[in-house]
Amino acid sequence: MTRRLAEVAKKVGVSEATVSRVLNGKPGVSDATRQAVLTALDVLGYERPTQLRGERARLVGLVLPELQNPIFPAFAEVIGGALAQLGLTPVLCTQTKGGVSEADYVELLLQQQVSGVVFAGGLYAQADAPHDHYRLLAARNIPVVLVNAAIEHLGFPGVSCDDAVAVEQAWRHLASLGHERIGLLLGPGDHIPSARKLAAARAVAGDLPEEFVARAIFSLEGGHAAASRLLDRGVTGIICASDPLALGAVRAARRKGYDVPGRVSVVGYDDSAFMNCTEPPLTTVRQPIEAMGRAAVELLNAQIGGTAVPAEELLFEPELVVRGSTARAPGG
Repeated sequence: MTRRLAEVAKKVGVSEATVSRVLNGKPGVSDATRQAVLTALDVLGYERPTQLRGERARLVGLVLPELQNPIFPAFAEVIGGALAQLGLTPVLCTQTKGGVSEADYVELLLQQQVSGVVFAGGLYAQADAPHDHYRLLAARNIPVVLVNAAIEHLGFPGVSCDDAVAVEQAWRHLASLGHERIGLLLGPGDHIPSARKLAAARAVAGDLPEEFVARAIFSLEGGHAAASRLLDRGVTGIICASDPLALGAVRAARRKGYDVPGRVSVVGYDDSAFMNCTEPPLTTVRQPIEAMGRAAVELLNAQIGGTAVPAEELLFEPELVVRGSTARAPGG
């Protein structure tokens, strides 16, 4: 009990005596402080006293695959802020390699009696990944919103950046600069957003040689390895499925002694933090993070309030941001 008082007091920034007054239902504590103490109990995983369980704070799980890619902290900031404005408390759940899995987090969130869950960049985007934990949430009627493209038939509403439009914008930009040998650097074969990007590239290119398509895990190192293969096949422009992949492609070009953008042009995807500070500054396709994050919270809050929300996907328009990593094709 003493340890619980100390931990909650530290979390909220109040005295242990104040925490004790809240837990025992004593007067002399402001509503704001009282609510903060109860929320801290929930976040730290402690059971509320029996008489306070009916007042459980409205917690919402925010499940992210990582924080190394700056796009995910950006989504967390927007979604977390929008939830707080509605009186909902975000609980950030970030996966780590060899650590707590997405399914484990779902179990923990269910134990905390969460009001809903927002997933961004989760296993729902991979056709070959396990999806039982999503079905568990559906069976419990927990409100859920997915950010960016998902496999079919999960039955949840979602908000996505239009992958097809993103690739069309990037492709037409490189083509306008005289690039004819354009490569695609995508995620794994079962990754739905990457599949959409590939379909769009084939549609706009007319003929896209298979050797001009490379796949990688979503990391700078993965981008480096896959881009090296594309460069060996003679591409002069590379369209990437994320900004870290694009930074890996720039590094691969430099390791081969190629100038970017003099010899190779590179286009990223996301326009995450600091992409205007790289060398060269990265041309990329911007996801409308603010609009998407707020829409996700609106969809979730509607479900929490008892409104039926169709299991549809809202598509948001991306924007090509031209910087210094693209230029005219060599000899163009």
